[in-house]
Amino acid sequence: MLDGIDSRSLSGEIVALVGPSGAGKSTMLHVAGLLERPDGGAVLIEGRDCSSLSEEHRTLLRRRALGFVYQFHHLLPEFSALENVMLPQMIAGVARRAARDKAAALLERVGLAERLEHRPARLSGGEQQRVALVRALANDPKILLADEPTGNLDHTTATSVMAILIEIVRASGLAALIATHNFEQAHRLDRIVALEDGKLRPG
Repeated sequence: MLDGIDSRSLSGEIVALVGPSGAGKSTMLHVAGLLERPDGGAVLIEGRDCSSLSEEHRTLLRRRALGFVYQFHHLLPEFSALENVMLPQMIAGVARRAARDKAAALLERVGLAERLEHRPARLSGGEQQRVALVRALANDPKILLADEPTGNLDHTTATSVMAILIEIVRASGLAALIATHNFEQAHRLDRIVALEDGKLRPG
Protein backbone atom coordinates (compact mmCIF):
# COMPACT_ATOMS: atom_id res chain seq x y z
CA MET A 1 0.00 0.00 0.00
CA LEU A 2 1.28 3.44 -0.91
CA ASP A 3 0.96 6.29 1.57
CA GLY A 4 1.11 9.91 0.42
CA ILE A 5 3.47 9.31 -2.49
CA ASP A 6 4.59 12.49 -4.25
CA SER A 7 7.16 12.01 -6.99
CA ARG A 8 8.11 13.57 -10.31
CA SER A 9 10.25 12.36 -13.21
CA LEU A 10 11.60 14.81 -15.76
CA SER A 11 12.50 14.30 -19.41
CA GLY A 12 16.03 12.96 -19.71
CA GLU A 13 16.18 11.96 -16.04
CA ILE A 14 16.69 8.38 -14.85
CA VAL A 15 15.39 7.78 -11.32
CA ALA A 16 16.18 4.65 -9.33
CA LEU A 17 13.40 3.36 -7.07
CA VAL A 18 14.82 1.22 -4.26
CA GLY A 19 13.34 -0.52 -1.25
CA PRO A 20 12.88 -3.92 0.36
CA SER A 21 10.61 -6.58 -1.10
CA GLY A 22 6.99 -5.78 -0.34
CA ALA A 23 7.65 -2.05 0.06
CA GLY A 24 5.36 -1.23 -2.86
CA LYS A 25 7.81 -0.64 -5.73
CA SER A 26 5.80 -2.67 -8.23
CA THR A 27 2.57 -1.04 -7.05
CA MET A 28 4.07 2.40 -7.55
CA LEU A 29 5.14 1.47 -11.08
CA HIS A 30 1.68 0.07 -11.83
CA VAL A 31 0.02 3.27 -10.63
CA ALA A 32 2.48 5.42 -12.57
CA GLY A 33 1.90 3.24 -15.63
CA LEU A 34 -1.91 3.52 -15.39
CA LEU A 35 -2.25 -0.20 -14.74
CA GLU A 36 -3.79 0.42 -11.31
CA ARG A 37 -5.90 3.32 -10.08
CA PRO A 38 -4.85 5.04 -6.86
CA ASP A 39 -7.44 5.44 -4.08
CA GLY A 40 -6.71 9.16 -4.04
CA GLY A 41 -4.53 11.82 -5.59
CA ALA A 42 -3.63 12.10 -9.25
CA VAL A 43 -1.25 10.70 -11.86
CA LEU A 44 -0.08 13.40 -14.26
CA ILE A 45 1.48 12.55 -17.62
CA GLU A 46 2.63 15.44 -19.78
CA GLY A 47 0.76 17.73 -17.36
CA ARG A 48 -2.52 15.90 -17.85
CA ASP A 49 -4.40 14.34 -14.94
CA CYS A 50 -5.06 10.76 -15.99
CA SER A 51 -6.96 9.73 -12.85
CA SER A 52 -10.45 9.93 -14.33
CA LEU A 53 -9.71 8.61 -17.81
CA SER A 54 -11.76 5.67 -19.05
CA GLU A 55 -10.03 2.30 -19.43
CA GLU A 56 -10.02 2.77 -23.20
CA HIS A 57 -8.25 6.12 -22.96
CA ARG A 58 -5.82 4.79 -20.34
CA THR A 59 -4.94 1.95 -22.73
CA LEU A 60 -4.41 4.38 -25.62
CA LEU A 61 -2.22 6.61 -23.44
CA ARG A 62 -0.14 3.64 -22.26
CA ARG A 63 0.36 2.60 -25.87
CA ARG A 64 1.45 6.10 -26.94
CA ALA A 65 3.37 7.49 -23.99
CA LEU A 66 4.58 4.63 -21.79
CA GLY A 67 7.11 1.84 -22.19
CA PHE A 68 7.40 -1.08 -19.76
CA VAL A 69 10.31 -3.44 -19.01
CA TYR A 70 9.97 -6.22 -16.44
CA GLN A 71 12.35 -8.53 -14.58
CA PHE A 72 11.31 -11.37 -16.87
CA HIS A 73 11.38 -10.41 -20.54
CA HIS A 74 7.85 -11.65 -21.44
CA LEU A 75 8.79 -12.08 -25.10
CA LEU A 76 6.34 -14.03 -27.23
CA PRO A 77 8.11 -17.38 -27.73
CA GLU A 78 6.63 -18.17 -31.14
CA PHE A 79 7.92 -14.93 -32.68
CA SER A 80 11.44 -13.85 -33.59
CA ALA A 81 13.28 -10.99 -31.89
CA LEU A 82 12.41 -8.81 -34.88
CA GLU A 83 8.72 -9.73 -34.74
CA ASN A 84 8.55 -9.13 -30.99
CA VAL A 85 9.67 -5.53 -31.57
CA MET A 86 7.43 -5.09 -34.61
CA LEU A 87 4.23 -6.15 -32.84
CA PRO A 88 3.66 -3.17 -30.51
CA GLN A 89 4.23 -0.84 -33.44
CA MET A 90 1.71 -2.67 -35.62
CA ILE A 91 -0.83 -2.68 -32.79
CA ALA A 92 -0.38 1.09 -32.68
CA GLY A 93 -1.16 1.30 -36.40
CA VAL A 94 2.32 1.40 -37.94
CA ALA A 95 2.60 -0.26 -41.36
CA ARG A 96 4.38 -3.62 -41.39
CA ARG A 97 7.34 -2.46 -43.52
CA ALA A 98 7.95 0.63 -41.39
CA ALA A 99 7.63 -1.45 -38.20
CA ARG A 100 10.13 -3.96 -39.54
CA ASP A 101 12.65 -1.29 -40.49
CA LYS A 102 12.43 0.42 -37.11
CA ALA A 103 12.60 -2.88 -35.20
CA ALA A 104 15.72 -3.90 -37.12
CA ALA A 105 17.36 -0.53 -36.44
CA LEU A 106 16.60 -0.73 -32.71
CA LEU A 107 17.91 -4.28 -32.42
CA GLU A 108 21.05 -3.38 -34.34
CA ARG A 109 21.55 -0.46 -31.94
CA VAL A 110 21.77 -2.88 -28.99
CA GLY A 111 24.10 -5.30 -30.75
CA LEU A 112 21.60 -7.84 -32.02
CA ALA A 113 21.97 -7.35 -35.77
CA GLU A 114 22.90 -11.02 -36.19
CA ARG A 115 20.01 -12.27 -34.02
CA LEU A 116 16.99 -10.65 -35.67
CA GLU A 117 15.38 -13.91 -36.77
CA HIS A 118 16.14 -15.84 -33.58
CA ARG A 119 13.25 -16.79 -31.32
CA PRO A 120 13.63 -16.10 -27.59
CA ALA A 121 14.62 -19.69 -26.78
CA ARG A 122 17.73 -19.27 -28.94
CA LEU A 123 18.79 -16.03 -27.21
CA SER A 124 20.79 -15.66 -24.01
CA GLY A 125 19.22 -13.99 -20.96
CA GLY A 126 21.00 -10.72 -21.72
CA GLU A 127 19.92 -10.83 -25.36
CA GLN A 128 16.31 -11.51 -24.37
CA GLN A 129 16.33 -8.52 -22.03
CA ARG A 130 17.82 -6.29 -24.72
CA VAL A 131 14.96 -7.30 -27.02
CA ALA A 132 12.49 -6.51 -24.22
CA LEU A 133 14.11 -3.10 -23.74
CA VAL A 134 13.89 -2.04 -27.37
CA ARG A 135 10.36 -3.46 -27.60
CA ALA A 136 9.42 -1.03 -24.80
CA LEU A 137 10.95 1.81 -26.82
CA ALA A 138 9.48 0.86 -30.19
CA ASN A 139 6.62 3.38 -30.05
CA ASP A 140 8.80 6.28 -28.84
CA PRO A 141 7.29 6.58 -25.35
CA LYS A 142 7.76 9.64 -23.19
CA ILE A 143 8.25 7.57 -20.02
CA LEU A 144 10.04 4.27 -19.43
CA LEU A 145 9.02 2.21 -16.38
CA ALA A 146 11.26 -0.71 -15.52
CA ASP A 147 10.70 -3.25 -12.73
CA GLU A 148 13.97 -4.99 -11.80
CA PRO A 149 15.07 -5.06 -15.48
CA THR A 150 18.40 -6.76 -14.65
CA GLY A 151 17.17 -8.85 -11.72
CA ASN A 152 17.45 -12.20 -13.53
CA LEU A 153 20.90 -11.54 -15.01
CA ASP A 154 24.42 -12.23 -13.78
CA HIS A 155 26.53 -9.26 -12.71
CA THR A 156 28.42 -8.80 -15.98
CA THR A 157 25.31 -9.11 -18.15
CA ALA A 158 23.29 -6.88 -15.82
CA THR A 159 25.96 -4.18 -16.01
CA SER A 160 25.96 -4.37 -19.81
CA VAL A 161 22.16 -4.22 -20.12
CA MET A 162 21.95 -1.29 -17.69
CA ALA A 163 24.62 0.59 -19.66
CA ILE A 164 22.57 0.12 -22.84
CA LEU A 165 19.41 1.26 -21.06
CA ILE A 166 21.14 4.39 -19.74
CA GLU A 167 22.61 5.23 -23.15
CA ILE A 168 19.26 4.90 -24.92
CA VAL A 169 17.37 6.92 -22.30
CA ARG A 170 19.99 9.67 -22.44
CA ALA A 171 19.85 9.81 -26.24
CA SER A 172 16.04 9.69 -26.40
CA GLY A 173 15.32 12.26 -23.69
CA LEU A 174 12.90 9.94 -21.90
CA ALA A 175 11.89 10.14 -18.29
CA ALA A 176 12.73 6.79 -16.70
CA LEU A 177 11.78 5.23 -13.36
CA ILE A 178 13.66 2.02 -12.62
CA ALA A 179 12.89 -0.18 -9.63
CA THR A 180 15.91 -2.16 -8.48
CA HIS A 181 17.37 -4.02 -5.51
CA ASN A 182 20.85 -3.45 -6.92
CA PHE A 183 22.40 -0.41 -5.23
CA GLU A 184 25.46 -0.56 -7.48
CA GLN A 185 23.17 -0.12 -10.49
CA ALA A 186 21.05 2.48 -8.70
CA HIS A 187 24.06 4.70 -8.04
CA ARG A 188 24.75 4.87 -11.79
CA LEU A 189 21.46 6.71 -12.28
CA ASP A 190 20.63 10.40 -11.81
CA ARG A 191 18.67 10.20 -8.59
CA ILE A 192 17.61 7.61 -6.03
CA VAL A 193 14.31 7.54 -4.14
CA ALA A 194 13.57 4.91 -1.49
CA LEU A 195 10.21 3.34 -0.76
CA GLU A 196 9.65 1.87 2.69
CA ASP A 197 6.37 1.04 4.40
CA GLY A 198 4.53 2.74 1.54
CA LYS A 199 6.32 6.06 2.02
CA LEU A 200 8.82 7.68 -0.34
CA ARG A 201 11.97 9.49 0.73
CA PRO A 202 15.20 10.59 -0.98
CA GLY A 203 17.66 7.70 -1.33
